[in-house]
Amino acid sequence: MTRVAVLGAKGRMGTASVEALKAAGLDVVAEVDVDDSIDQLADAGAEVALDFTQPGVALDNVKWCIEHGVHVVVGTSGFDDAKIAEVSALDPKTGVLIVPNFSIGAVLMMKFAATAAPFFESVEVIEMHHPDKVDAPSGTATRTAELIASARKDAGSAPLPDATTTDPDGARGAKVAGVPVHSLRARGFVASQDVVFGGVGETLSIRHDSSNRDSFMPGVVAAVKAVSDKPGVTVGLESVLGL
Repeated sequence: MTRVAVLGAKGRMGTASVEALKAAGLDVVAEVDVDDSIDQLADAGAEVALDFTQPGVALDNVKWCIEHGVHVVVGTSGFDDAKIAEVSALDPKTGVLIVPNFSIGAVLMMKFAATAAPFFESVEVIEMHHPDKVDAPSGTATRTAELIASARKDAGSAPLPDATTTDPDGARGAKVAGVPVHSLRARGFVASQDVVFGGVGETLSIRHDSSNRDSFMPGVVAAVKAVSDKPGVTVGLESVLGL
């Protein structure tokens, strides 16, 4: 039985994950939160760590896990390219699985968006989350934009058309890998994303909605079970799902 530690165990995602991991028959040996020492993982003999902490501490947690031979799944939002590069430079022998979104539906949405991207002249991403979320754009939106940009580059697609020359307040959103991304923060949302494609005479919208955090738990369990078989750094749940 895999011995798992959850970092950020008292947060919304951490609490739900502890329950889901136990229900799946995994042995949760440590529940670490703010002001707790990460050394509890060594004391408990944890084999895998699941990190749902804050962006400011997640990188240090990953480094600790690598140094102590503990596989780690990173679910902390805001674990950006710079942090991924820093972890990759450590050449970890343990598995480090960085997951922007644990929802299987969201992973499929990203896959479908990348597939559609070369066939349309225009594409923009709109992500919608609750107002307690601390980062924008979301990790899912960033990952989606990167996958779209990569697919368009591989296909030799032309740059996205946009005649905007004046936008002092940033109404056109952020640009991630050249793809416009818009972030909404409103009470009532958990996690939603709409990828809007446009061509001459038609539009296509690929949308995913998570209405509660239970939607993330099958992906959490799958990631924790798979990470020990994936040495080095892996980004995204796609490989776990065979995508």
